[in-house]
Amino acid sequence: MKNSKRVKRRRKTSWVILVSLWTFFLAVTFTWITRLLLHNLRSVIISFILLIFIIFIGIIFDMIGTAVTAAEEKPFHAKASKKIYGAKKSIYLVRHADQVANFCNDVIGDISGIVSGVIGAVIIINLALGNPEVNEIYLSILMAGIISAVTVGGKAMGKFLAINKPTEMVFFVARFLTTFDRIYFWRKNKR
Repeated sequence: MKNSKRVKRRRKTSWVILVSLWTFFLAVTFTWITRLLLHNLRSVIISFILLIFIIFIGIIFDMIGTAVTAAEEKPFHAKASKKIYGAKKSIYLVRHADQVANFCNDVIGDISGIVSGVIGAVIIINLALGNPEVNEIYLSILMAGIISAVTVGGKAMGKFLAINKPTEMVFFVARFLTTFDRIYFWRKNKR
């Protein structure tokens, strides 16, 4: 009994360390890539499109994390017994809901929030450099409000959908991941 608890504690500790390292490297990488892209890119319209894309990614992953925690295993067992494509991956996602939700909601969600803030700041700088008469302070306050409103509003709508349709959402994600796994392993085996 004590050995089992010790193993669980070790797994939990290793997960915390692993997810912390992943978060650090993903945040640094995405922020660096975004800064590079935006530094060489002077188009405000394309910067806004990139900003909306990053916010959208954060919303999608937040929906996935919420859906996985709200879903139950039973419907997926029925699908797995009929060998329906993606059912086994759905069971895996639901059984590991704490880790999936942590990765989706916290890691990807927080990184997308940081990167969207960086993109917003770069957009303000580009607008201020191109238009010296523009008040940079008011523009940055407005940008922070817009980014926050779109992110929080999108996540609120996403959580509503994820809580009301968790089985469908998890199954969709599981099918996508199953397809990705098959393509990846097919290419890996081909080499």
